[in-house]
This record gives sequence, C-alpha cells and structure tokens, in this order.
Amino acid sequence: MQDDYDLEKLTQTNKRVNSRNKGNTFERKIAKLLNERFNIREFNRSPGSGAYATTHNLPEHLKIHGDLITPKDFKFCIECKKGYNKENIYSLLDYSSDLWGFIEQCERDSEKSCKVPLVLFQQDRRSVLAITRSNNFDQNIPHIKIKKEFEYDIYKLEAIIDSSTISWFL
Repeated sequence: MQDDYDLEKLTQTNKRVNSRNKGNTFERKIAKLLNERFNIREFNRSPGSGAYATTHNLPEHLKIHGDLITPKDFKFCIECKKGYNKENIYSLLDYSSDLWGFIEQCERDSEKSCKVPLVLFQQDRRSVLAITRSNNFDQNIPHIKIKKEFEYDIYKLEAIIDSSTISWFL
C-alpha cells in the first residue's frame, strides 16, 4: 500500500525579511509618533537612512545627521534600529556588540550635528527602548544605567514620550 500524502506542505519555510523595509517602516513609525506627540509635521525619515550627509557633497546647512529629519531646535540626533533579536542584556557587557555599535554611530552623528545622541531600538514584539546619555530624562522614570566612555540611560520610549518633565527642545 502506498501513501498518497504530500508532506512538502507540512514543512515550514521562513520568509526572508527585507531588513531595509523593516528599518524604513520603523523610522516612519517613530517620525509619526514624534509628530503626533509634539503636534507638528517636521519629523521625517532622512533620505538614504541617515547616510545622505556622508554620501553626498552638500553644504553644511543642508546636511542631515541621524535617521530622522528633526525640527531645528530639537535637542536630539536620532538613530533608529529595528530587529537585531540576538542582542540581549549581555550585549551591554560586550563593548563589541551591535548595540554598542549603534550607540557609537549615534555619538558620531550627534557630534557632527551638535545634538544629544538618542538611539531608539526595538526588537520584534518588544517595546521601543530609548538609549541616551545620562540625565537627559527624568531620573524618577524607571531606567537602567550603563557606562562605557560616557554614562547612558536606557528607558522604555513609552515611559518618556509623554512626560511633561522632559525638555525635548533646546
């Protein structure tokens, strides 16, 4: 007796995720969130996802640093990272981890733009984390302190986005 079953349909194949689309979607989500929070329309994705300032010969006043175009008086240079699900709490102790690479990238961009670095990081099905130099947000909001060259605080973005005690603008 011979089986008539097609077992090929039972095997599950994982679809490849287009990481560029994932990042672009996350950047649009953050821009929309900030526009709604501050009731403005000035937050947008940077062309070329933040690399535009380094890959094009632009005058200084037109250069955009970070992943988002922000209002002129906005205090932060924002780097958005989505995915990287292999990063975990131990990544904070490994200075060669992707997480520290994101922070260093944001530090470089913020230095060029004369703004405060702010990394917004989200893993799949998790809250968005905000990583910035210490003492930029209310220290009464639950957070984690980490240190490398500078001291950094890690918050849940939802905990700081609506806080009235935070100065987002210069």
